[in-house]
Amino acid sequence: MTLLLYARRKEWPLEGVTVELSHERVHAKDCEECEENDNSIVNVIRRYIVLKGALDQEQKDRLAVIATRCPVHRTLTEGPRIFDEVDVVA
Repeated sequence: MTLLLYARRKEWPLEGVTVELSHERVHAKDCEECEENDNSIVNVIRRYIVLKGALDQEQKDRLAVIATRCPVHRTLTEGPRIFDEVDVVA
């Protein structure tokens, strides 16, 4: 959605966007990008974006940067804080 809105505003010929995600849990020692080097488990999400349209390389590169600014990406990379509330009704 973020990419489509951005491309529309710039009047770029983006016709569609497909995003595929994969998720795996790996040991930190197996993760090349991980800062920790121990036996803890980390979640790794890989994202594959397909842009449809007659875009030049500069436009593709810019959309790749914009993709990192979408609200969902930011939430996942910044690590959300989760607060649970539980009600018991008898």
